[in-house]
Amino acid sequence: MQKPYTSYNPWFLVPFVIWVVAGAILLLSTGDVTIFRYINQHHTPSLDVIMFYSTMLGEGSVIALVLLVLMGKSSLRNWWYFTAALLSAVLPSLITQLVKRSIDAPRPLKFFNGADWIHLLPHWPRHMEHSFPSGHTCGAFAFLTFLALLLPLRYRSWGLLLLVFGLLVAYSRIYLAVHFMRDVYVGSILGTGFTLLVIALMNRYRAVFFKK
Repeated sequence: MQKPYTSYNPWFLVPFVIWVVAGAILLLSTGDVTIFRYINQHHTPSLDVIMFYSTMLGEGSVIALVLLVLMGKSSLRNWWYFTAALLSAVLPSLITQLVKRSIDAPRPLKFFNGADWIHLLPHWPRHMEHSFPSGHTCGAFAFLTFLALLLPLRYRSWGLLLLVFGLLVAYSRIYLAVHFMRDVYVGSILGTGFTLLVIALMNRYRAVFFKK
């Protein structure tokens, strides 16, 4: 039976735990409004470009394309990978959308009544509803956690870079005035948590996918 993919990458998961603790402290000590103002108001033309493209890492189409391209690798051309990738991409997103519509929290533009001081990019969609949690952040963390757990042992340290990408997506959602800190914070936990659960279950029942 083929050796299962790992369900643990310390280079990704240990810094992620630090982010969860630090994020909770920041939220409790500073608050959503202050954090949003600070991030959104510290903008430059260069950051506008970086944030615009960074946020695309949370787009479903981009995630699906990368996951499909990875199937070109022989070690990932199997039903285990296909099923795990599908569940990791779809399950967190479905849960996020259900929570979004149940809570129906206002986005920054609605919360601040379209205040003139909010930094917005030209032609960027003006979202008003369903702020909590962040779907892009959830999707990005689910995707990046999945990639981190697939990394071969010699490349496991790249997990730290993947986490940085996830945090960049989270930051971009606040910078672009579509989410608050609490939205991206919970989104990152949902995305990572459900992917860890999916991989753990997939490895537990790996015999279904890999025959002797």
